[in-house]
Amino acid sequence: MPYHDVLKSGALDNQDEEKKEENKDEQKMGETIDEGKKEEEKENKDEGKEEDTNVEEKKEEKQDEEKHDEEGDEVLDYSNVEVPSSLQSLCGYVETTLKPQGKIMTFNIEKEVFGADRSTFVLHEDITQFAGMEEIGATVVAVYMRCLYDLLREANMCSMVGFIDPAQVSANAGSLTDRSRIVASRLQKTDGEQIFMMPYNPGRHWVLLIVRAKRETVYFLDPLPGNRVVDEEGKNIVNSALKIYNSHIGRPGRKAPIWKTLPGTPKQPSSVECGYYVMRFMRDIIMDPSLEFEKKFAKGKDQAPYPQAAIDEVRKEWAEFVCLHMD
Repeated sequence: MPYHDVLKSGALDNQDEEKKEENKDEQKMGETIDEGKKEEEKENKDEGKEEDTNVEEKKEEKQDEEKHDEEGDEVLDYSNVEVPSSLQSLCGYVETTLKPQGKIMTFNIEKEVFGADRSTFVLHEDITQFAGMEEIGATVVAVYMRCLYDLLREANMCSMVGFIDPAQVSANAGSLTDRSRIVASRLQKTDGEQIFMMPYNPGRHWVLLIVRAKRETVYFLDPLPGNRVVDEEGKNIVNSALKIYNSHIGRPGRKAPIWKTLPGTPKQPSSVECGYYVMRFMRDIIMDPSLEFEKKFAKGKDQAPYPQAAIDEVRKEWAEFVCLHMD
């Protein structure tokens, strides 16, 4: 059933106005960096080894961000996009139960997923926005990561891939120091070549960072087109976490971690799909037991948008998992 038909049937209420009021303010960058980070930045410039830190790249990053802001009103019309049946069921549950009774859906996420037990909740707005292909928040992404954890467990890949909670490391989640410690705590549980997927939102945009602590290498995947680079705050969070990790295992480590941008990812067609694309990136990566994501998303590969069917596969899986928690 197309989205507009679900809406007409009363299964959905349009939450556009509420969503547009959220996240109005951009996260302010430029927190005070400790002396260790200042020295690291100096080493990066002197050695010329740190990727994406020269002036030209920063100018291009700013231009890309400005372009993204300018294109903020460019949103594809998803009103006629087919809504997966499991998501239709959730929309019906919103109308019959969540909204009339003022309920929320609570999820207990086991410590194996993010390193500590925690509870989160899904609001009816989260569901209707997800059904309408609107912007999504950290809770929606985190719940899908819990869904992906089941796939990892079934494939016996939990020792190969780990997750970092996006709600605890993205903008406004705490101080840079606190967020670095959260990342470091996860890395300290690493097993050899294990990678950690870290969806990160510096403000109104989702990207995916993949941390390989043993190699002191971080991969940056951005669904926006253009010459994109990770913002300084995100880079400082991970770099500081790797320093803590090196201290924990008793090795001196590199002067600066290696950052690799993987520009060959599919690119979102307008301004609202970034969260869905990051979710799909994670799925694509773990569905390959060889974890050859660096080759898969190398420069020169197909950079066209995902077909809607690929995004709907993610939406279907998310909705099926959430449906298991309906009363």
